[in-house]
Amino acid sequence: MRFLKLKEVMEKTALSRSAIYCKMNDGEFPESVSLGERAIAWVESEVDEWMEARLERR
Repeated sequence: MRFLKLKEVMEKTALSRSAIYCKMNDGEFPESVSLGERAIAWVESEVDEWMEARLERR
């Protein structure tokens, strides 16, 4: 299992920071995981699954 920081998620998905958080708030993007007091990340496999689901929809 690998964690991705926000910058890596943005690069991987081509989404902006605000788009990622908007989609999270709407339940349309994987939730982040707390790594500590001021650090969050996303599980890479969950982001990959989200991207694959987008491809299947087109």
